[in-house]
Amino acid sequence: MTLFYVIASYLALGALAGTVAGLFGIGGGLIIVPVLMFSFGLQGISPDIIPHLAVGTSLATIVFTSVSSIRSHNKHGAVRWDLFRPMTAGIVAGALVGAWTASLMSGRALELVIGIFVILVGLKMFFQVDPKPGRDVPGTAGLGVAGGGIGWASAIFGIGGGTLTVPYLSWCNVRMQQAVGTSAACGLPIAIAGALGNIWTGWHNPALPELSAGFIYLPALIGIILTSVFFARIGANLAHRLNARILKRTFSIMLLLVGLRFLLS
Repeated sequence: MTLFYVIASYLALGALAGTVAGLFGIGGGLIIVPVLMFSFGLQGISPDIIPHLAVGTSLATIVFTSVSSIRSHNKHGAVRWDLFRPMTAGIVAGALVGAWTASLMSGRALELVIGIFVILVGLKMFFQVDPKPGRDVPGTAGLGVAGGGIGWASAIFGIGGGTLTVPYLSWCNVRMQQAVGTSAACGLPIAIAGALGNIWTGWHNPALPELSAGFIYLPALIGIILTSVFFARIGANLAHRLNARILKRTFSIMLLLVGLRFLLS
């Protein structure tokens, strides 16, 4: 693939990820990571680092796309900064450890872990399994520990953490609008720490393709961020016009198929 076609494919991926994020209110990482893994395979990149490169690149894109999301939620007073601050310390530490954990895994092992996670998210979405509010918001230490777990898992899967943060905050009796807004804010430190961790752990890897900064592939990063923010607005507008239940069921089936492909490949 020439550089022109590579960039064009990543512009298209950014458009797809942004639209899906706007439609379903989930982070684009669930789309970006699987598609990047497929694209990197077509480019002939070593299978040993394809999952690592996809995860690191996905986290780097979230650094840029989360800023506009945070501003939008904060404008509506939906970010609970009193929860964000104690969670951040745990998130940063957890995301750095998560990037290190992923670097210790073989390409196949990381692919299997991502596949299982995608399947679980697909099942959750298909059956609409959401935790019922069952406890109060914990103190500073409890929020820090929760942030650490969310940051660790998010850095391994290459996501902004919304799939984990929103259910957790909802379980803690935080209103849904505030859970979503606070989750969007938490996505920024997850992405920054995870991206830096992937730059550090992948910097001297001999299998990296040209134009990489550690486990971040710069052509993919640029292409995705150029289109994803704009198309997220389009997706959000479409969400108000289409049948949400049918859309979520369709998307969940797609996630199940993607996850199964990872497990069986």
